[in-house]
Amino acid sequence: MTGSDVLLLALGLVAVGAGALVVTTRHLVRAGLHLVVCLGAVAGLYLVLGAELVAWVQVLIYVGAIVVLLLFAAMLTRAPIGASTEHDRPGWAAALVGGGAGLGLTGLLIDAYRWSSVPRPVAGTAERLGAEIFRGWVLPFEVLSVLLLAALVGAIVVSRPEIGRHR
Repeated sequence: MTGSDVLLLALGLVAVGAGALVVTTRHLVRAGLHLVVCLGAVAGLYLVLGAELVAWVQVLIYVGAIVVLLLFAAMLTRAPIGASTEHDRPGWAAALVGGGAGLGLTGLLIDAYRWSSVPRPVAGTAERLGAEIFRGWVLPFEVLSVLLLAALVGAIVVSRPEIGRHR
């Protein structure tokens, strides 16, 4: 086991642990901070795998923008910030569905690869990745930005009742 294997395992455990804390904590802001830790660990995984550009995009887009947008929208809609039991559901059903989905995906991966080694693709460059994103994927990229803007405007309208009221 090499040093990079140990680092991958440690970062994977941090990501899984923080992801579990995101869905089990009762504090909305703490859930957002645990999400930052989880996404940061995933960015670390990308760094260990040699995908520096994807790691920085992960940090800038997901940690820097999406989490801030989620927390900003939650605070704008006056959602309870502290511990809340208002929307509690039975935990056994979620554990059953999550465990079943996890086992199903594990079985699917084992069946798909059959423990065989997969050949590594040709190493990419930032120039090739940028060309692919801004030539073939520019429309979905722009649609996503408009969708996020519409979600933010919708959160503002929902949180301020005097905007939607007719005079």
